[in-house]
Amino acid sequence: MLTKGFRQGFDSMWRCVPCSGGKRPGLRRLSSVLRRHAEDEGDWAYSPEWWDPPSAVHTVFSEASEHGNGLVSVVSYPASRPGIEQWSVAERWFQEKYAKMHPKSNHGENQFRVLGYQWRVLRFNEETRQSTVKVMAACKISEPKSLILMQQPHCLAVPYVKSMVSVGLTALASSSFDFVQAVLGKTNLNILCIGHGAGTIPLFLATKIKGAKVHVVEIDPVVIKASVEAMGFPSLDSGHEFQWDETLKNSIFIHKSDAHDFIKNDMNKYDLVFVDAYDGDDIFPNKLWDKNGSFLSDLAERVDPLHGTVVVNLHSDLDLPSNGLSNDFSFFPDILARGKYVNQVCTNYKSHFGGAFTVQVPWLCNITLVASRAKSLESENRDLVLSRLASKTNLVDSVLDLKFSCLEYVKKGFMLVG
Repeated sequence: MLTKGFRQGFDSMWRCVPCSGGKRPGLRRLSSVLRRHAEDEGDWAYSPEWWDPPSAVHTVFSEASEHGNGLVSVVSYPASRPGIEQWSVAERWFQEKYAKMHPKSNHGENQFRVLGYQWRVLRFNEETRQSTVKVMAACKISEPKSLILMQQPHCLAVPYVKSMVSVGLTALASSSFDFVQAVLGKTNLNILCIGHGAGTIPLFLATKIKGAKVHVVEIDPVVIKASVEAMGFPSLDSGHEFQWDETLKNSIFIHKSDAHDFIKNDMNKYDLVFVDAYDGDDIFPNKLWDKNGSFLSDLAERVDPLHGTVVVNLHSDLDLPSNGLSNDFSFFPDILARGKYVNQVCTNYKSHFGGAFTVQVPWLCNITLVASRAKSLESENRDLVLSRLASKTNLVDSVLDLKFSCLEYVKKGFMLVG
């Protein structure tokens, strides 16, 4: 059920807003500007629209968590893209999709109107930005008070998400795994996502890779509820009236479980694992990286022994000055060393999974850790490993038709884990 505040918030904000490419002061960031892709709706140039913009905040979802995430809320901001002139394309897509799913419906029931696009930001305790997505809202013309939300899976707004996807898929493509066959749906790509958030990574992978089988583990049902009710993540309930992509129910599997308990009892083998599991206090739980705990050893048993790849989102707890440092990487190792448990996390994952490296996430105090079983990535020669990864980025870009460059994220602050 949608909250009253949600409907009011959308009704008052459906109009397009002008886009500003300026940077907000005080952002936690490390890097200079990446090459921008004008057609990428998730480009950082649009971040002023959702990162503390001057427009009024509309809270569209709010509910207390019983699993350490405090108050889980979703706030909305108007999005400038796509422009109104492009909305008719989405309306035709809706009409064709609905007619196919409901062949006995009459023509009037198949007519939809796009109401607009918004940014939706998932917050824990009204402070931590956990996820940001773009959603499209539409309604049936015959039922103007109806509301259908559709998360835009191609739009990855937060840089650390692009980083995780870029380096994870590139590392997998650099192994013995046949990545192209998985994209074409001729072989399965078994993926585990620990932490659901808005469902951005699972939805992106399931819509881009035909052979993807994505298992998502999320301990907090309130987070899952927020993603479906307020962030346009598709309901996987077969009884839902409008399943906007019916193939997703065979590609995405949500497990309401503690990650530790799930891994202990799971029998699947995974080619690729994403770990993004910060709680409401912005803490990466110790049991998910404890060298002597059972989680890492159990996860190691579930990862393919030849090409299994694990990708982890980590961040420093320090705010960095932005003036004069954007192109200076000399301080980066020191920042990581002072980040909360970061070095130890990296070392522990390497000890369980093989070759490991980190990359810097542009604009944010995050790094992406990758630990891979691939023999080609186990070298202690930094330049050799980076060269092998870089040689696969064009492949990943082209077969997935990405609107951003994987290479930019793979090479940014690349370091081997010692």
